[in-house]
Amino acid sequence: MIDLYGISSPNVLKVIIMLEETGLTYDLHRIDIWAADQFTDEFKALNPNSKVPVIVDHDGLGGQPVTLFESGAILFYLAEKLQAFLPSTPQDRYATMQWLMLQMGTIGPMFGQATHFRSSAPAGQEYSLSRYTTEVHRLYDVLEARLSQADYLGGEDYTIADMATWPWAAMYHEQNGVELSRIPAVKRWIETIAARPAVVRAHQDWPSLVAYALERRASADPDKRDRLHGRGRYARGPRP
Repeated sequence: MIDLYGISSPNVLKVIIMLEETGLTYDLHRIDIWAADQFTDEFKALNPNSKVPVIVDHDGLGGQPVTLFESGAILFYLAEKLQAFLPSTPQDRYATMQWLMLQMGTIGPMFGQATHFRSSAPAGQEYSLSRYTTEVHRLYDVLEARLSQADYLGGEDYTIADMATWPWAAMYHEQNGVELSRIPAVKRWIETIAARPAVVRAHQDWPSLVAYALERRASADPDKRDRLHGRGRYARGPRP
């Protein structure tokens, strides 16, 4: 049994997809980030970085529980544990890992910042929004170039690199003005993965999780919003 802690974010969805692909039994525990659940002592004992997702695998290494945060590390752990969705040959393995790292280090942060400055930042942030939206478009072009050469990011097989990247690429093109018709290889890849039975199962409860997050956001206390975004009295460092 695996306990998964999260809310509706691409980083949580990628873990749900992996759990569904591998057939592992899991319980999803909703973390209300708009009520600062992630800053409680109980949650920080699971993840000192106060972010979702987190898993607790009660049948971990050597039969002992394993607690892991960072979605890329979670995918890698599960892939190694089950010997699934991660190639065994060095060339294919490292090809997969480099695309997983690109998602973790670049695609996730850039897409996330574009979303923040579009939906949560005060007025007058046009430079920031333009900068991150431009990066989003550039990264879709990077994906297009790769997927024009191979069926999947790591090569010819579906891997954790695809699971990690797909939620971001599939969910954020429209709001950033990216026309899938101009990146046909990405469009083909998105549609192929969306049709996988495990991905379909992963989305069965997703609308209710999204609705929960939107409801909690709409009713969030302003101070809790500031704490989530690191602004107001929670801001640190030099001020403009």
